[in-house]
Amino acid sequence: MIKNVVIVGGGTAGWMSACYLKATFGPRVAVTLVESKNIPTIGVGEATFSTVRHFFHYLGLQEREWMPECSATYKLAIRFENWREPGHHFYHPFERTRVVDGFPLTDWWLQQRPSERFDDDCFVIPALCENLSSPRYLDGDIFEQREDRGGNGAEPVGRSTMSEQQTQFPYAYHFDTVLLAKFLTKYGTERGVRHVLDDVTNVALDERGWISHVDTAGHGELHGDLFIDCTGWRGLLLNQALEEPFQSYQESLPNDRAVALRVPVDAETRGMRPCTTATAQDAGWIWTIPLFDRIGTGYVYAGDYISADEAEQALRAFVGPAADGLEANHIRMRIGRTRNSWVRNCVGIGLSSGFVEPLESTGIFFIQNSIEQLVKHFPDGTWNERLRLSYNNRVARMMDGVREFLFLHYYAAGRQDNQYWKDTKARPMPDGLAERIEQWKVKLPDSDSVYPYYHGFEPYSYQAMLLGLGGVPLQASSVLGAVDSAAAMKELQFVRQEAQDLVAKLPSQYEYFAALRQSSRP
Repeated sequence: MIKNVVIVGGGTAGWMSACYLKATFGPRVAVTLVESKNIPTIGVGEATFSTVRHFFHYLGLQEREWMPECSATYKLAIRFENWREPGHHFYHPFERTRVVDGFPLTDWWLQQRPSERFDDDCFVIPALCENLSSPRYLDGDIFEQREDRGGNGAEPVGRSTMSEQQTQFPYAYHFDTVLLAKFLTKYGTERGVRHVLDDVTNVALDERGWISHVDTAGHGELHGDLFIDCTGWRGLLLNQALEEPFQSYQESLPNDRAVALRVPVDAETRGMRPCTTATAQDAGWIWTIPLFDRIGTGYVYAGDYISADEAEQALRAFVGPAADGLEANHIRMRIGRTRNSWVRNCVGIGLSSGFVEPLESTGIFFIQNSIEQLVKHFPDGTWNERLRLSYNNRVARMMDGVREFLFLHYYAAGRQDNQYWKDTKARPMPDGLAERIEQWKVKLPDSDSVYPYYHGFEPYSYQAMLLGLGGVPLQASSVLGAVDSAAAMKELQFVRQEAQDLVAKLPSQYEYFAALRQSSRP
């Protein structure tokens, strides 16, 4: 049994890993985290998947305990602006497609076209986003629990992981990653994580080429059985010391830089839209993430098309006068994955393992899934090679699947108004995607036609993107022309009515979190 784990690097990846391992093993496994005071957290992503709730639940944390501490808000969807054409927007919600007479409602919508808004017709969440609604009532109930829609909003019983999420939970979170790391530092150290603030000066290998210890400037040698590399894009252990090669996704996902601003806002006056917004730009896109006390925003772009100065100017113009005097954070991103995330006695988690750009908020999802898979593959003293092979396959397939899904965003976007957007249609496709797209043109994606390995995205996500982006011609399923559509039309009308009823009853995000903060005060 592995008795001693050393995590090199803090931030979100390091502290999520440390807290999860300590919650799993308690005193049976010693966990040491060493991080430098001199290396800042990247903090590119502040938005998450709905599956992240399992992480907090696994740690025994309730929303009222951690959300106010991390300036957190709810995320029900991603709002895509200007990807089809200027002025157009659509939502990719955390909401599975309803099924009528054996066919998804999106298929019926494509055949019937009751309006030009597939998202408003097929889902209730877009209306909540438009009206700045909270997914919870002031008493804490989730809207799906009261609506009795199959228990999608039910809280998990006992510890749960992503594999136990059989239904689509209706929201994820926005939070300040720096504040989250600070919160988890306190949580972890109170439960026995040894926290070492120091610089790692050397990674020492034994005669087999395995890591024996790391040398630090002030604490000497830190020995361990298993080492976790959370050193970000540096890959200090995995890429540098163990020389595991990095495989770039750059030819299909060219956005390799970002510039970010932290914009203070008065949320009471402005309100908080419960979604991430991704606004297409000349050489990429801008994220807008509403936290309780500020807006996180940044321009993700391809350095081959515009300069860093041009990107910052575009971002400041997008934000407007509120950007005056704010310091911009410029980031160079490594897009792709390390060939194997687990090499010998070292596992890379977070950016050292891989990153695909923050378009669908996958960064923290990668961390969470990697931690869960590590626990499920946790080695004993024999270091069975099959465990390592299984772990590496699952992590690699997860990232390759997300790469394919993100590539589809650009390829399927209707926008072609400059060279950047024209080039998105000409880049090499991931293996198998071209055949899938041809099939989707005549039959919307289903469980048998999307990327076959777990990567966090279900068929409804592919349907939403194809219908919203508008750049791939789609035909309605031929059989629906010969099937009675009365039940489907009734359901489409019911979705609209249900959305209106929810908007009338639910509090705003600001109202909910103002009340939550008030009740959480000692």
